[in-house]
Amino acid sequence: MTVIFTGITVLDGWLDGSLSISAAPDKFVGGDKSLRGTIFAILIAILIILALLELSNLAASKDLRIFTPISAIASILLASTWYWPQLIEMSPKLYLFYVSAFALLGLLLYQYACYGTTAVLANCGVNCFSIIYLGLFSGFVLAVRLDFGLWPVLMFIFVVKSSDIGAYAIGTLFGKHKFSPKISPGKTWEGMAAAAATAMVVAFVFAAGFDIMEWWLALIFGFCFACIAQAGDLIESMMKRDAEQKDSGNKVPGFGGVLDIVDSPLVAAPFAYLFFMLFIKG
Repeated sequence: MTVIFTGITVLDGWLDGSLSISAAPDKFVGGDKSLRGTIFAILIAILIILALLELSNLAASKDLRIFTPISAIASILLASTWYWPQLIEMSPKLYLFYVSAFALLGLLLYQYACYGTTAVLANCGVNCFSIIYLGLFSGFVLAVRLDFGLWPVLMFIFVVKSSDIGAYAIGTLFGKHKFSPKISPGKTWEGMAAAAATAMVVAFVFAAGFDIMEWWLALIFGFCFACIAQAGDLIESMMKRDAEQKDSGNKVPGFGGVLDIVDSPLVAAPFAYLFFMLFIKG
């Protein structure tokens, strides 16, 4: 999965010229093509659809209905907020407001047509949650790619996922002290320490190899996003525990579902954009 994801992302950067852009802070933005991140945006859209189907199954176990056609379209439109200004002249804020407004109207119409007055607040509420969770959060992943470049988005995702791997490996082998037994009994402080150490090493390698940031800033980045990644995993664990399911799906052997893989990058994405905006850009 790592090889495939990296290959697709690098291919996307090669096609739009991002590979030729230095990773120095003052050269993050742009590429030598006017339209950037198309393949990356398509990849995000596919992951959103797969994750939404799994989230729909979790919701169904609580007798909640996710309106897949409406929520999928709205989530993808929200996720691509940073993409469309390359094609049409519209303020991202105005675009965001209109997508949100029409998404809510679409949900209400779908509820009326299919379920009438049954569980209006519950159904529309869970659909709004799915659109924000999958759509809005994914939008920040694409925003990092478009506003800061290829290597920063790869650094962000690799740091987050390596922290998950470090936490799982060391926590499984040596973990004894649990830090969230009510939500995720398998998580331990030993695993958390390993997550931070692994993420800091990966962040340092990316920072040094692609001149993204100073080494000490990379260590801070790694530590902070190891913690945020574990928080993102706990958020999804809350949903699974409420639905009384161990995994969100079975599409990925050894991991569970797509939602089990993207949960930590989703929550960490807004913080990644904020970090790059404050400490890297400009």
